[in-house]
Amino acid sequence: MREELKVIMKNEYEALSNLLYLMDKQYALIMKKDIFGLDKIIEEIQWCNKKVAETEVARRKLSQGKAMKDIINVSSDEELDNLYRNIVKILEEITLQKDTNELLIKQSLSYTNRMLSYINPNRNTVTYDSYGKFKR
Repeated sequence: MREELKVIMKNEYEALSNLLYLMDKQYALIMKKDIFGLDKIIEEIQWCNKKVAETEVARRKLSQGKAMKDIINVSSDEELDNLYRNIVKILEEITLQKDTNELLIKQSLSYTNRMLSYINPNRNTVTYDSYGKFKR
């Protein structure tokens, strides 16, 4: 079981590394404002997410629903412990990169919407009603 778990965890680490690489690439495309490149990389990220999910399902099936920390503490295998620590570390990096990319995209959309509102302002006339409030 340990050897199978090691193989699965190595595959999971490779899939997560690939996902981090794609997220870094997405960051570069956001900074360059390359819309077509962003559209293309979405498919690659979705494929990589599918690969990560497959390895996760295989690992959970092998661990039979037990927590990974418990399995690693019981096994006292140094290589298994290092693999687990590397996976946790790369997951934190992926989360940070995902949050950064989301924030940059939201900022870009906000800026674009604000520029569009300046270019094409609300053309309704504003008047006062009988109570002194704005009426549109």
